[in-house]
Amino acid sequence: MEKILEELKNELKEVKNVQILNELKARYLGKKGSISALSSKIKDMTVEEKKNFGVTLNRIKNEATNLIDEKRKKIEEEILNQKLQNESVDITLPSIKVPVGAPNTLEKIIEEIEELLMSMGYDVVDGPEIEEDRYNFELLNIPKGHPARDAQDTFYLKDEEILLRSQTSPVQIRTMLKGKGKEPIRMICPGKTYRRDNDDATHSHQFMQIEGLLVDRKVSLSDLKGTFDVIAKKLFGEDTETRFRPSYYQFTEPSVEMDVSCHHCKGKGCAICKNTGWITVSGAGMVHPNVLRNCGYDPKEWQGFAFGFGAERLAMVKYNIDDLRVFYTNNINEMRTFDRKEAE
Repeated sequence: MEKILEELKNELKEVKNVQILNELKARYLGKKGSISALSSKIKDMTVEEKKNFGVTLNRIKNEATNLIDEKRKKIEEEILNQKLQNESVDITLPSIKVPVGAPNTLEKIIEEIEELLMSMGYDVVDGPEIEEDRYNFELLNIPKGHPARDAQDTFYLKDEEILLRSQTSPVQIRTMLKGKGKEPIRMICPGKTYRRDNDDATHSHQFMQIEGLLVDRKVSLSDLKGTFDVIAKKLFGEDTETRFRPSYYQFTEPSVEMDVSCHHCKGKGCAICKNTGWITVSGAGMVHPNVLRNCGYDPKEWQGFAFGFGAERLAMVKYNIDDLRVFYTNNINEMRTFDRKEAE
């Protein structure tokens, strides 16, 4: 065994690369290697001979392994030093730009509105996406048989009593019920909503809605107009003008549609605003007396206003996006364009 170890030492002196070293290791320490093969002799020895032979064999194996590992480390160091001598790095070259993640455009729009309304005393409230019919329709003054409840519009899950919410208004209802007709409310409820729609450039079966609600004493339509003014100027610029147009919703009376002056043509008329100078961005109105009554608020004492934005609609208007699907396909090149526009 000592002779075999001495032979290994002599051969290691001549090894110049890792490939030859691996071949040498297999020849000595492999399953059929000269050192490993010595184990087959143990079966013919006495108990005392086995003990002494086994101790010596283990020592030889360990020494051989250590010699080979040391030689491998030395060869690798020599290879590295040679590379360092022959190769050079130009530190003046520009570094490789690694793309990093960024908030989605919709997320930034929502956060911008949240921060603004929180500064005005509003709370951000969340609610379940799987909702009961009474919260999604009945308490919002939408009775049985109303077209808005048609299965073509709503994803019903069970017996037309459990559904995917078609708006975030149920969160407003739940908040008013907690107020028990005694507490003023200022809240905003952004979140996912679901409706039966074929996905295309302007429609989606799932979209982000941002709804706001204020309930207090002596609230008027002018308070809604002032709030809308602040939001519009924050999103589209201080020179943005706003206007109300009469509309109809089951849960507000009177109801209005809210328009902003086209910030692309500054109200002069262009293809984006269809040459009107105005773009519709929201529906709103004074909370219907029936809705207040359903939630325990006396309409003679309490008034309120509610408004709702589609986050996708706001982003499309702000960044001149003509395809709703851009927000969900995660095309980095397209999303980076909108990030640059915001930075500008």
